[in-house]
Amino acid sequence: MAERKKASIAKTLGLVVVGVGVAGFVAWGLSKAFAPRVLPLQGQIEAQEVNVSSKVPGRVGQVHVRIGQAVKAGELLFELDSPEVAAKITQAKSAQAAAQAVSAKAQAGARPEEVEMARLSWERAQTAARISRTTFDRVDAMFKEGVLARQKRDEAEAQWQAADQQANAAKAQYEMAKHGARAEDKRAAEAQALQVGGVVQEAEVAQAETKIKAPIAGEVAKVQIQPGELAPQGFPVVTLVNLADTWAVLQVREDEMSAFTMGSAHNGQVPALKTELVFKVSSIAVLPDFATWRAARPGGTDLRTFEIRLRPAQVPPGLRPGMSVVFAPQ
Repeated sequence: MAERKKASIAKTLGLVVVGVGVAGFVAWGLSKAFAPRVLPLQGQIEAQEVNVSSKVPGRVGQVHVRIGQAVKAGELLFELDSPEVAAKITQAKSAQAAAQAVSAKAQAGARPEEVEMARLSWERAQTAARISRTTFDRVDAMFKEGVLARQKRDEAEAQWQAADQQANAAKAQYEMAKHGARAEDKRAAEAQALQVGGVVQEAEVAQAETKIKAPIAGEVAKVQIQPGELAPQGFPVVTLVNLADTWAVLQVREDEMSAFTMGSAHNGQVPALKTELVFKVSSIAVLPDFATWRAARPGGTDLRTFEIRLRPAQVPPGLRPGMSVVFAPQ
């Protein structure tokens, strides 16, 4: 009787232990089933793009590259046909030639023939002045003897003074022709020539802008305009992508950002390359308000989303913009 009672108690205890174990397993399973899953973070690869445009408008004459082509820095990408620029260069060079001629004339002064002409005019005026003085002396002597009236003497004196002044004026003309232009006039002519030279340089720079070269080495991602179409000033005709300057972009909520500090390293899987790369956080920026606020729970605190940029420690061959990158849960 006692043994039967002991067996019954043992059986009951065993059932209780089993029931507790089953209940614990079920509770653990339910907790796992309803617990929030921590998903991996997925981003994508981006690369630096450069939009190549011209500072002058024109019609696209030739496009020397195609989409997907690798180009070197300084390689010719496209050319513009701009008759307006060619006309400006012609006008500027003509104005430069005229300004240089004026400057050269000012520096050289009067021609030798002009100087000689001025000298002869001065000598002729001196001769006329000497004759007028001799005539006045004779008239004055006859006036003193009472032979001529005072009116005649005064007229002779006026003619002598006028001839003398004419001689002085002719001498000044000769001196001016001999010395050439004034220093101020020479400097003004030089400055005018330099100013027009600047206009020529400006026109030549505009002409150089009709042949656009690659500012960096990269790959042609887009060709926006084809030959024959008009390209407005500053319009991106060709877009280059620098595959050596790449990074991964993640959108991370602020409650998951503790691991993404500046300079921290993270392993990321690149499915397209079937490889794992090491990335380092290089930038943390908040995204616009309209797309980043999210309620954590009813009555809880709103959470913002940040854009995290991570640069690979080494850029492997074949890494391209648009490829996915998967980071393990942090």
